[in-house]
Amino acid sequence: MDKLKQILWPFAALYGGIMSVRNTAYDKGWFGSRKFQLPVIAVGNLSVGGTGKTPHVEYLLRLLSTYKTATLSRGYKRSTKGFILADEKATALTIGDEPYQYYSDFKDVRVAVSEDRVAGVEQLLQARPELQVIVLDDAMQHRAIQPSLNLLITDYNRPFYDDFILPAGLLRESKSGARRADAIIVSKCPAEMPASEKEYIAGRIQKYSQAPVYFTAFKYGQLVPTGNRKDASRNVFLLTGIANPKSLKHYLKQHQFNIKHHADFPDHYAYTVQDLQNMEEKLKQLPDDTIIITTRKDAVKLLDGELAKYSRNLPLFYIPIEVYFTENGNTFDTMVLQHVNSFYSK
Repeated sequence: MDKLKQILWPFAALYGGIMSVRNTAYDKGWFGSRKFQLPVIAVGNLSVGGTGKTPHVEYLLRLLSTYKTATLSRGYKRSTKGFILADEKATALTIGDEPYQYYSDFKDVRVAVSEDRVAGVEQLLQARPELQVIVLDDAMQHRAIQPSLNLLITDYNRPFYDDFILPAGLLRESKSGARRADAIIVSKCPAEMPASEKEYIAGRIQKYSQAPVYFTAFKYGQLVPTGNRKDASRNVFLLTGIANPKSLKHYLKQHQFNIKHHADFPDHYAYTVQDLQNMEEKLKQLPDDTIIITTRKDAVKLLDGELAKYSRNLPLFYIPIEVYFTENGNTFDTMVLQHVNSFYSK
């Protein structure tokens, strides 16, 4: 443990103790935890940000496309409060960037946000009683609701078993919280992983949970033009407002893109017109054929409202991202589908 972690350890111990008492209260039934009569699938993690929850939620939405499905998120950093069911008036600002991404890309999925997950599910079902399954985004620590299936995601580059509780590390609660998971997904894995490494990781995880362990990697798609240029270039102005752009940078370099500049904003960053004007000025200092590459999560904000007038005049492209299981993907799919089907085959 380095010196900074040693300094922060007393605060981490205090925070961890509070979370432990809270979890014990839920485990013992001293605090109520609400169950619902339809499948509620929670996707979450033990750490703050950056594990790749969004593409995993999207994977589930594609898998569950034959069902009447909804997502419920907190709507982090949105400008509104309370329950909102997304409609044509929704923006990244009013419901949050990730929910707006779901709303933009999955037209048959109902998208809602609410800080209170129990009230959110109740209001969602009241508004859409035909729903058959709800996917909760980032709900591992929302113990007031009891999901029917709990999926825990941990980052290959920073697995929960090697991390520390806030503020000494990034964990929101102790590693023992993994025992609540019904399946654990190790995300952002290399495409090629030796079986021995998978066995090692699974062994470390199984000290905290007996849930099955799966491994996923990112698959990047073809660049999608959204601005004033249709043809891509190898010279890149990289624009990110995500928790960890390391994987994207690695992919671009691996595929011979030349990153001339990286504008690295904080996760969930709310872009301004001034930001776009600054980008335009920076582009003038770079080779003439330089294009801006960003993520889908950032693109939905840049193409929203007033910002769209400016971003459409930039050589802007976004790169789609999906997750895939490096092995046993069919086993995972079958587990999820059998779980959902169990509610409707009685």
